[in-house]
Amino acid sequence: MLSTPAVSTAEDEPDDDTEKKPGAQLSVPELLFGRRVKPTALALLAVVALAVGAVGGVVGWAVGTTGDELRGELNLAEAEAAKERPADSIAGIAQRVAPAVVSIEVTSGQNGGVGSGVVIDGEGYVLTNHHVISQAVDSEGTEISTVFTDGTRVQAQVVGSDPHTDLAVLKVNVDDPVVIEVGRSSELAPGDGVVAVGSPFGLENTVTEGIVSAVDRPVTALGENGQPNVTYDAIQTDAAINPGNSGGALVDARGALVGINSMIRTGGEGEGGSIGLGFAIPVDQAMRIAEALIRDGEVTHADMGVNAASVSANTSEGAQVQNVRGQGPADRAGIREGDVITRIGERQVRNAAELTVAVREHDVDETVPVRLVRDGRALTVDVTLGSD
Repeated sequence: MLSTPAVSTAEDEPDDDTEKKPGAQLSVPELLFGRRVKPTALALLAVVALAVGAVGGVVGWAVGTTGDELRGELNLAEAEAAKERPADSIAGIAQRVAPAVVSIEVTSGQNGGVGSGVVIDGEGYVLTNHHVISQAVDSEGTEISTVFTDGTRVQAQVVGSDPHTDLAVLKVNVDDPVVIEVGRSSELAPGDGVVAVGSPFGLENTVTEGIVSAVDRPVTALGENGQPNVTYDAIQTDAAINPGNSGGALVDARGALVGINSMIRTGGEGEGGSIGLGFAIPVDQAMRIAEALIRDGEVTHADMGVNAASVSANTSEGAQVQNVRGQGPADRAGIREGDVITRIGERQVRNAAELTVAVREHDVDETVPVRLVRDGRALTVDVTLGSD
């Protein structure tokens, strides 16, 4: 007899707390939670799990990147665009002056030297120091090259040279060179700002800045190769001037040429660097010499016909006459050995160097009053100056 299948009703289903019979299969929620879980709860749980995983990933990435101190991104603090340099700034002055200043290279076989020069005329005339190019004057086979700021290299010829004032003029064949503006050294005063441009130690286009520390400073340097001592009324400056600056430009706050850098004073023996005492030939004097050299190829200076020495070292009492050249200007005026000269014209004479520059301020054949002391007695004689 067939049996009737059992039909279960809702009342017959076991509830969630009913223990499963042995051998019955369990669902995944039942395995994980020990009971049935509603689908919405499962979905919520999945969202939470994903969120936790995402947070963990972010934290892990942050820890990994911050833990390596040698890696990262470069964030630059960029400067603002450079401002235009004012024309009266040191940079502005240098930009205008440097193209008119050349480096001078003198070579003779394996020997040579470096100095500086200044273009003073559109025809290619270059003013420099005599001692920069003296090797070319004294010996044949010596070449002089001028190097401009744009790298142009041009051979130069000596127009004329004056060892007494340490000045010389060269000529270069260039088209439309930049010419320096010429100022007045007579208008300078201690404390005025100045800029030196040249090639110290062969380093072209070097610019240094300082002030005029003194004017009308008589200085003397030994002549080159047995030539007469160099004596001139210098502009003293603390702008750094070193070997190789010789012949370069000393310009004022407008960029106008006021001096030709020529000499330094160092603290030790031999050639050394700047210690804040540099000397330049005043442009007023330099231009007179340059004009004479360009016109005549040579220059003469007023002379008294005496040799003198400072009365006493480190004093400023005058210049004592050591000897008098026979039939010279001083001899004809009655000046004797032993006389102490204290004034030439309107200028006080405090030492032997100042005697030389005071005489050279006048013209050949000019008659000037000379005040002197003889045997403790002051007197004045008129001297008609001759030529050196």
